[in-house]
Amino acid sequence: MKQAVRLVVNGQPRAGAAEARTSLADFLRDDLDLTGTHVGCEHGVCGACTVLLEGEPVRACLMLAVQAEGRSVMTIEGLAGADSGFPGSRLERGGGRRRASPNPAGIHGQTRAAVWFCTPGIVLTAEAFLRDTPSPSHEEIREMLAGNLCRCTGYHFIVEAIAEAARVMRRAQ
Repeated sequence: MKQAVRLVVNGQPRAGAAEARTSLADFLRDDLDLTGTHVGCEHGVCGACTVLLEGEPVRACLMLAVQAEGRSVMTIEGLAGADSGFPGSRLERGGGRRRASPNPAGIHGQTRAAVWFCTPGIVLTAEAFLRDTPSPSHEEIREMLAGNLCRCTGYHFIVEAIAEAARVMRRAQ
């Protein structure tokens, strides 16, 4: 039996129906067609499914869609912009442009990752982190990244890209 789920996703009211056991990740991907939220381990370990719930990073694979009822969710599509061409979205091959305002979504071209599967979760985690820690050290960035697994890199370029995003965001203020 499905329940109505109404929430605000990427600033827009959205609604659908989900079974009580449907994860927020599956609801976003299957019902709302927001495929930038990736599902990796389905145990909350890899961080690929991270979204911002009321501005805080959460693992969408561990949260039920019905738990998000009436709440605000930001996915990578909302952060990067619907026309971003961000890897993992349906628009990635569409030649779109990235959002102009400085934000961690700009890191996707700097990380030298090969697959990009982990990147949406890293970007959303970094967005919340940089909001609270605008001038992070490399060690603080590494600690923040501890909940996000990437098999493509040694994390060096990801750390550098987030540090650069922090510098750009500070200059823009």
